[in-house]
Amino acid sequence: MANTLRIIGGRWKPAILCRLMHGTMRYNELKKSIEGISERMLVAQLRELEQDGIIARVVYPEVPPRVEYHTTDLGKTMHDVINAMADWGHMYRTVTEQKLAVQEALL
Repeated sequence: MANTLRIIGGRWKPAILCRLMHGTMRYNELKKSIEGISERMLVAQLRELEQDGIIARVVYPEVPPRVEYHTTDLGKTMHDVINAMADWGHMYRTVTEQKLAVQEALL
């Protein structure tokens, strides 16, 4: 588990991987789809995921250059892990919202 968290842990990597699980994306598409992430942080996280072999970066020799990111075969094996994290997060939010609603109703 420690190795998995080293590779995909943190605030932004799961969000990046979740989006790339749905297909190839350009840098600006990723940036716009992840609310609150800075350019510096996105670049750093993409580089780390690329170095770990989870995603691949493809640069097309065009003017202006087009850069796309996609999950590698190794990255695709994380699909179930990312989905499980997302499912648990949705469940947790639902439970906490229900508790809050009950508390507010008692007031």
